[in-house]
Amino acid sequence: MAKLQPVPSNDSDIARHPAVAGHGRNPGMALDLDWVDGLKVNRSAVERRVATLPGRRTVKKDWQAAWLVKAIQCIDLTTLSGDDTWERVRRLCAKARQPVRRDLLDAMGLGDRKIQVGAVCVYHEMVPTAVEALAGSGIPVAAVSTGFPAGLSPLGLRIKEIEASVAAGAAEIDIVISRRHALVGDWRALHDEVRAFRAACGPAHLKTILATGDLGTLRNVARASAVCMMAGADFIKTSTGKETVNATLPVSLTMLRMIRDYRERTGQRIGFKPAGGISAAKDVLNYQFLMCEELGRPWLEPELFRIGASSLLGDIERQLEHHVTGRYSAAHRHPLA
Repeated sequence: MAKLQPVPSNDSDIARHPAVAGHGRNPGMALDLDWVDGLKVNRSAVERRVATLPGRRTVKKDWQAAWLVKAIQCIDLTTLSGDDTWERVRRLCAKARQPVRRDLLDAMGLGDRKIQVGAVCVYHEMVPTAVEALAGSGIPVAAVSTGFPAGLSPLGLRIKEIEASVAAGAAEIDIVISRRHALVGDWRALHDEVRAFRAACGPAHLKTILATGDLGTLRNVARASAVCMMAGADFIKTSTGKETVNATLPVSLTMLRMIRDYRERTGQRIGFKPAGGISAAKDVLNYQFLMCEELGRPWLEPELFRIGASSLLGDIERQLEHHVTGRYSAAHRHPLA
């Protein structure tokens, strides 16, 4: 089989990704209420834009396999269940280190590449176990904090939870915002809250979960995105995965346009993480296409793009086996699929 071609670049500005490699923290800025109040979203235009995506963008054979391998490298491999155990987390970390069977990588000419996921995401209780299991791999541990998923515990406790996760070794913190601030339009309260979380993170990167399915309108999604970035968020994330409606393409497009707007205003690159309900390889391709079209090639790298998922990896690995063998395999052939 021919060696896979890389995912194409259409961003001559960063074709070799130097800016991504040097991607730094978002310092944030003072709350600009004029910007926030002036934000509007044309829902019908957003929906028309994303509806055309699957028909306009398709990749097949080696190219599709290359895009899917790139998607693997952007997955935050996640377990956030009430029955999580230390052994389950260790198995998840082993899968994070070797997400695709070695024989499949060899067949695709990728046996010499270091293919691993973007991060492992767990509850605070499991952070030390994940840190130990991933030692030496370079894979960061992300902890969900601040009263995940509802975000309704006292502010002081939420801040202490962040500090405890960072002290335990978490390199990334996924916080959930207080949705009530967005729903009543108290943007200063939201800015102050996220700013406090940002300070508590210290050296850890801050990913703010908007829980977009709870925000009601795309305009609220746009406004909350802008405020969180102003407060110092390094990533903005769609969902906890626990809402009735999680990641969708219209919501994602709205958030990507805000990331683009923030970059034009500040020069700062902010990452994006869709999460919840992305379980099929064909679906993740649409998110990748949208990222590339709206923000450019650098946003296909794990420094700026993450996918919150657990079952997605199993489907991608099945697609890669089909690419290699021409046959679809049973899910049990892929550990933790």
